[in-house]
Amino acid sequence: MLKLTPILLALIYGLVTYRASVWRMNRDLDQKSTELADPRLKQITDQLAAALELRRIPVFIYEIDPINGLAAPDGRIFITRGFYNKYQSGEITAEELASVVAHELGHVALGHAKKRMIDFSGQNALRTVLMMVIGRYVPMVGPLIANMLTKLIAARLSRGDEYEADEYAAALLSKAGLGRDAQKSLFRKLDTLTVARAGLAPAWLMSHPRTDDRIAALDRLDAKWSKG
Repeated sequence: MLKLTPILLALIYGLVTYRASVWRMNRDLDQKSTELADPRLKQITDQLAAALELRRIPVFIYEIDPINGLAAPDGRIFITRGFYNKYQSGEITAEELASVVAHELGHVALGHAKKRMIDFSGQNALRTVLMMVIGRYVPMVGPLIANMLTKLIAARLSRGDEYEADEYAAALLSKAGLGRDAQKSLFRKLDTLTVARAGLAPAWLMSHPRTDDRIAALDRLDAKWSKG
């Protein structure tokens, strides 16, 4: 039982840390966001809502500059002010922004927030186990190796979630009559919009798939669905 104590403590620590992070995020979102009131975007999100048989899909503006969309753990959908500014300046279209909303709805529908909580706690436990095992053989660098291996697993799981949300969004956009072209065109713009430096990082360390890989995955979906 004593041997299992560090693992159990790591699981509990991961759960508590994740809960605290969620609480801080929700508090920040509550303080820095307002519901989006844009007639053109509302028209499109209403199409998404109709496809999901919902009355409406509220979307909120999160008052920060980085370009991003996010799904809060409580299911709310947010677009950052930086992203919305790009839409207002004409750099992205309403349909492209709607594809972001559809993607974030995918995270909600697929339960990724709850999955991340479980993953985060499990990764803390795994890190502890690896530190205990590897540390026996390489005491000085054992913790570094354990951290690296855990990060690799976390990044791979995160990329899997992104692909799943992309596929959900593609299906939803098609059902809503919006098509999938805007989803791909936004991906082609993302690296420039976000001044991405993904090319400097190994793919296996990234939390999101590379843009080209995401587009390729959607192309494979198109081919698969066209045959069906």
